[in-house]
Amino acid sequence: MSFLCLLSVLLVGVLSKSQLVEAQLNDEAALLAINRELSVPGWGVNNTNYCNWTGIHCGTNQSFVVRLDLTRLQLRGNVTIISELKALKRLDLSGNSFYGTIPSAFGNLSELEFLDLSLNKFGGLIPRELGVLTNLRSLNLSNNMLVGEIPNELKSLERLEDFQVSSNRLNGSIPFWVGNLTNLRVFTAYENQLGGEIPDNLGSASQLKLLNLHSNQLEGSIPKSIFASGRLEVLILTLNRFTGEIPELVGNCKGLSSIRVGNNDLVGVIPKSIGNVSSLTYFEADNNNLSGEVVSEFSQCSNLTLLNLASNGFTGTLPPEFGQLMSLQELILSGNSLFGEIPKSILECKNLNKLDLSNNRFNGTVPNEICNMSRLQYLLLGQNSIKGQIPHEIGSCIKLLELQMGSNYLTGSIPPEIGRIRNLQIALNLSFNHLNGLLPPELGRLDKLVSLDVSNNRLSGTIPPALKGMLSLIEVNFSNNLLSGPIPAFVPFQKSPNSSFFGNKGVCGEPLSFSCGNYNDPGGRNYHHRVSYRIILAVIGSGLAVFLSVTVVVLLFMMRERQEKASKSDEIVDDTVNSKPTIVAGNVFVENLRQAIDLDAVVKATLKDSNKIYCGTFSSVYKATMPSGLILSVRRLKSMDRTIIHHQSKMIRELERLSKLCHDNLVRPIGFVIYEDVALLLHHHLTNGTLGQLLHESTKQPEYRPDWSTRLSIAIGVAEGLTFLHHVAIIHLDISSGNVLLDADFKPLVGEIEISKLLDPSRGTASISAVAGSFGYIPPEYAYTMQVTAPGNVYSYGVVLLEILTTRVPVDEEFGEGLDLVKWVHGAPARGETPEQILDAKLSTVSFGWRKEMLAALKVALLCTDSTPAKRPKMKKVVEMLQEIRQN
Repeated sequence: MSFLCLLSVLLVGVLSKSQLVEAQLNDEAALLAINRELSVPGWGVNNTNYCNWTGIHCGTNQSFVVRLDLTRLQLRGNVTIISELKALKRLDLSGNSFYGTIPSAFGNLSELEFLDLSLNKFGGLIPRELGVLTNLRSLNLSNNMLVGEIPNELKSLERLEDFQVSSNRLNGSIPFWVGNLTNLRVFTAYENQLGGEIPDNLGSASQLKLLNLHSNQLEGSIPKSIFASGRLEVLILTLNRFTGEIPELVGNCKGLSSIRVGNNDLVGVIPKSIGNVSSLTYFEADNNNLSGEVVSEFSQCSNLTLLNLASNGFTGTLPPEFGQLMSLQELILSGNSLFGEIPKSILECKNLNKLDLSNNRFNGTVPNEICNMSRLQYLLLGQNSIKGQIPHEIGSCIKLLELQMGSNYLTGSIPPEIGRIRNLQIALNLSFNHLNGLLPPELGRLDKLVSLDVSNNRLSGTIPPALKGMLSLIEVNFSNNLLSGPIPAFVPFQKSPNSSFFGNKGVCGEPLSFSCGNYNDPGGRNYHHRVSYRIILAVIGSGLAVFLSVTVVVLLFMMRERQEKASKSDEIVDDTVNSKPTIVAGNVFVENLRQAIDLDAVVKATLKDSNKIYCGTFSSVYKATMPSGLILSVRRLKSMDRTIIHHQSKMIRELERLSKLCHDNLVRPIGFVIYEDVALLLHHHLTNGTLGQLLHESTKQPEYRPDWSTRLSIAIGVAEGLTFLHHVAIIHLDISSGNVLLDADFKPLVGEIEISKLLDPSRGTASISAVAGSFGYIPPEYAYTMQVTAPGNVYSYGVVLLEILTTRVPVDEEFGEGLDLVKWVHGAPARGETPEQILDAKLSTVSFGWRKEMLAALKVALLCTDSTPAKRPKMKKVVEMLQEIRQN
């Protein structure tokens, strides 16, 4: 009997071992199939154990794959084969380029606890088969293109703690069963097309911490149940159609940090219980129909950073208790019916960055102590009934970016002290008041100001010529005053519409239709001094003589130049006909492009200057259109680097190797041509130009719309491309915004990687005599080491990141003598400027969230541009920091 028992135990052991081996073989086969389909970087290297491959984690016995993390690897292809990994507990495919429908076969992964398919391009319906994954605790399908309703089969996921389906195209309503998920902590379904009401049981059975449903078509009232457990920390319901009141039960959630219910149809008053929410940081309820007074209980929320109640029906006065809010950064109460004086207690809010009381009924005067709020950048008091004079102390608000005081009852003159606010850049609006006196010439010191409006006042005298110092001016309005005299010859004035000067009987000159030569003042004195006809004739005669002499010289020069050009063109024609450049070597690395690329046409395109689109440190780039219609970018190495072609075999091997680099943020060579002593490198043509053009040219166009999200994605993409280069031991020679190209979707690709490999001066691979890098991007240590290093790359990247954040060029006279962008940014504290003043105001003022992310990215840029190379982070760490900014 004992022998039989022993035999059975041995038999079970043998069977178990054979099953284990079979499981290992199955997982290995599945992983090899996955790699064939997806080409995962780092898989299958040197026949290593698959448990050591990138993103793979095996169980304790090193047999079954229990975790597969392939996030942000730019993968694409069919992921159905992953369903063969039966022991998977965690599957993360987020941040790739997968498309098509989500495989229903994922329903076979019965052990799955975590599934993240976010940030892809999956479309179609959410598979009902996911409802059988009863062990699932986290399901994230956000940022895809999913359609249809949330399937009822998912109600079986009773263990679900984190349920995210945001940023898709889902419709229907939020299912009632979501409220029955007792373990639910996070539910996000924002940016969809969901309608109906929030289930009135949502939150009552669970310990809901985060609810984000913004940008849908939801209606009905905000259910009290979501506050029932008292665990709620974040509530975002903006941009819906909610009605009813804000529930009194909101005060039950003492840990609630963010309440955002703006852009709805809410009515009633703000419940006084809001004062119980001790952790409250953001409260946004703008663009609703709320009424009553602004409750003083907000003052009990000591952590309150932003309070936005704009565009409602609030009445009464501003509670003086708000002066206790030491953390308050933004107070936005515009578009209500508030009245009374601006309480002096509000000036105690030392961290206040934005005070917007515009479009109310505030009266009284502007407090002389207004600049006690030392961090104030936005002072918006327009469209009120404020009277008295603008205090001269306003000049102490040196950090102001925008000053709006239009449409009030202000009297007296414009204080010349405003000229001290050198950071003023967005707008200075003093229109529709009762201001008199002269325009202060000191306003000309506002060299960053974009918009000036002093219209509809009683200003007199002339427009001071000193205003020509307002170098950034785009919009100006002097209309409906008592001004006289000539308009100063200043491009922003001449480009302004005539209406900017209407209503001033004595103003003359461009852009107005009548000149100052025909205008006499009421006293009969000309603005242009009367001179004798003899002097006039002498001046005219001298002018004609000079003009004729210059004309003759110019005509002779033009004739000579035309002859030379004709001679040169004849030579070129003769050369192309008789001595067509002989191609010494050439190849196209991409098989399916060989028929479409004509190497002779490539060479011909680079012989015409009209095809040149960019000139870099080491090469010039040409646009070449093939007979097949394919458009290429052709990089022609500059003459100083041509000795590299004498090592053709080495160069070709390097180019072929670089063409196989697998990363979505690198411009890879697709071929080359060598003729005579010229080397041409072929690339795909990218339609959106360079990052430099986007930042410094597109932003000046009238149709430009600020987009921080795109800029952050570009910054992350460039960092990821450089991280990959450093991983494969390539140090870039010329990191700059001009060497970052943008495809049709504004995905960034770092260019000149082959230049960096072929012409690395630190390795002696070429007889290069140029400085490695573009002016303004070169790290300080290069001056004495002459070595191109990874920390030097990090510095150059930091300059690019500062460009993205400030929209300023790396070298500008505006920074001052001896200063570049890096020194200007690092020197901000010494100048008394806050980090907010460094950022591009067109971006940072759009939303509090954008500014918060930009400030975090600024810290990364400062680390990258540290003067000590050893203190700079590695590019891999830079990527992690920027991704954390985006995720948070």
